[in-house]
Amino acid sequence: MNPLKKPWDYTGIMEKFEANRNEELAGPMKAYLKNHFPFLGIKSPLRKQLLKEHFAAYTLPEPGQLFEEAWKLYHLPEREYQYAAIALIEKMKKHLTIDDFPTLLQFIETKSWWDSIDTIAPHFVGRIVKLDREYGEKIMLEWSQSDNMWTNRAAILHQLKFKKETDTDLLFQIIKQHSESKEFFIQKAIGWVLREYAKTDPEVVKAFVEVHPLKPLSKREALKHFV
Repeated sequence: MNPLKKPWDYTGIMEKFEANRNEELAGPMKAYLKNHFPFLGIKSPLRKQLLKEHFAAYTLPEPGQLFEEAWKLYHLPEREYQYAAIALIEKMKKHLTIDDFPTLLQFIETKSWWDSIDTIAPHFVGRIVKLDREYGEKIMLEWSQSDNMWTNRAAILHQLKFKKETDTDLLFQIIKQHSESKEFFIQKAIGWVLREYAKTDPEVVKAFVEVHPLKPLSKREALKHFV
């Protein structure tokens, strides 16, 4: 333990956040996420600065305590605390293993919205899929067949940052399972992941879109950067 730092205490984050509560900003921020979550009214730059200060002043939890401490934050009402929990996992993501799929799924299916899924899926789930591609493919196919739309979105997006390491067979298989979905967030995810992979292999993406019927939103998003 760094003797210059205090022992980990998540309430330090609560104190910093509460001291910066801004009711004028909280309303518009809540409206931006369709009124699904209350907000403290702390915008992203300030929130990140406050978390940076906290991480500089406190030691991180022991790896075995990571999720316990993250849940303490995640279960608090305001959305900024879910962001703080995700930031804590981000700081300690090197400790994540394939045994953590079930716990990450709990985070995905708790207080679900695009803003949490879009960090958890590519940054954490994708990271541990790379540790064991065969097992990871099995889990991602299970998630793709879930009744939970957000879990489906996570399966679609887990390879978002893989570039040349993308398993295109898995990517296209999952997309085809959801290509007829009427869910906006599924259509958007399909377009996004295809658009991102097109930066690595545009011809493969163009050929896939030409051959496989996609919803107009997915197709438009996938081909956004093609001339």
